[in-house]
Amino acid sequence: MATYNHEDQDSIDGIKTWWDKFGTAITVVLTALLVTIGGTQAWKYYQQQQAQQAADLYVLLQQVQLSNDPARINDAAHLLTEGFPSSGYAPRAAFVAAEADVQAGNNKRAIQNLQWIIDNAKETAMHDLARLRIAGILLDEEKYDEALRLMSTPHDATFAGLYLDRKGDILAASKKIAEARLSYQAAIDKLSKNNNYYNIVQMKLDALGNSD
Repeated sequence: MATYNHEDQDSIDGIKTWWDKFGTAITVVLTALLVTIGGTQAWKYYQQQQAQQAADLYVLLQQVQLSNDPARINDAAHLLTEGFPSSGYAPRAAFVAAEADVQAGNNKRAIQNLQWIIDNAKETAMHDLARLRIAGILLDEEKYDEALRLMSTPHDATFAGLYLDRKGDILAASKKIAEARLSYQAAIDKLSKNNNYYNIVQMKLDALGNSD
C-alpha cells in the first residue's frame, strides 16, 4: 500500500475536494466537447463524400454529353441538380443540359434548366450568365420585350459589356437601330480592347452604319 507524507496527503485531499465540487461539471463539458469534435469530423467526412460523388457524376455527365442525346444528358444532369443542388457542379450540369436542349430545338426545357440556375446556384456569376443565355433564346424566338427586361436585371460589372451587347442585338432585331447603336457603343466602352469579343461588337456597330 502506498504511503504519503503530510504534504502529499494534503494535496490529494485538496484535489479530491476540488473534484467533488467541480468534477461532474468538467465531465459534462469534456463529453460535450468530444461529441462536438466527433460531430465536426463526421460532418467534414460527409461533405467530402458528397463533393466526391458530385464530381464523379459530373464526369459521367461529360461522358454522356458525347452522345449528343438531350434526353440522356438531361437525365444525367438531373442526378446532380436533384441529388447535389448545393454543389458547384449542379449549375454547370444545368448549363450542359440547357445547351443540349437548345441544339435540339427544345427551348422550353432549356429555359427551365437555366431558370434552375438562377433559382438555386450559389455563385452570382452563374445567375448573370443564365439570364444572358435565356435572353439569347428569347431573342431567337422574337420575344424582344421579355429579353430586354432580362438584360435590365442588375448584374455584376464584369458582365456589363456582354449584357449591353446582347441588348444591342435585341434592339437591332426589333428595328430600334438608334438605340441598338448606343447599346453597342456602351458595350465597347466596357470591353477591353484586348478582348476578342471587342472586335465582334465593333463589327456589329459598324454594320449598323449611320441609318436609323
